[in-house]
Amino acid sequence: MAVGTQPEAFFFKPTNYVPNSQLPVLLYRKVLPFPLRENLAKAFLESNNWVHGGTWNAVPRHHFHPNTHECYELLIGVGPLDSEAEGELIHVEAGDVIVLPAWVSHCSKSFSQEYRYLGAYPKDSPKWKNEYGRDRSRFESLALECSSVNIPDWDPVNGHQGPLQKLWTLQLLNLCGDAVRIADKSLQQGF
Repeated sequence: MAVGTQPEAFFFKPTNYVPNSQLPVLLYRKVLPFPLRENLAKAFLESNNWVHGGTWNAVPRHHFHPNTHECYELLIGVGPLDSEAEGELIHVEAGDVIVLPAWVSHCSKSFSQEYRYLGAYPKDSPKWKNEYGRDRSRFESLALECSSVNIPDWDPVNGHQGPLQKLWTLQLLNLCGDAVRIADKSLQQGF
């Protein structure tokens, strides 16, 4: 098993229609149990309190979920996952697990013909909603919805109190610290 495996972290810049999360996308390489079978991958995630939401081939259309975080387990194939039309490509392969914070735009940019993955969501999270970032007028209401999504109690690879919780909590604390420093500076300047 992959207990103790540390993920790679990726940050994505906002766009005009999708602010993308300030939490990092996490990529755990080659952590799924072998042989790579759907039932074993599903059991692996569910043992860490993530619930199987479906098994899909590549989704080539940019989308995001404002109401839940998402995890992909790549069973077959290779291909980059793209965060946005001008975003960074993250190369993924069979055996990898990638965790996408709520509100990170993503799609399968190019992929091998047999590409297949499982999607999973934190236990007790709502059914995911797909948004496509086409309507700027919905930006604020989607931002409010996204801000209410809690950090999961379980890391999909390492379980309770794995790196996901630590990395995401640390990022939120850093963001709060930045906000406090900005507010303090404004107060000192008499604003």
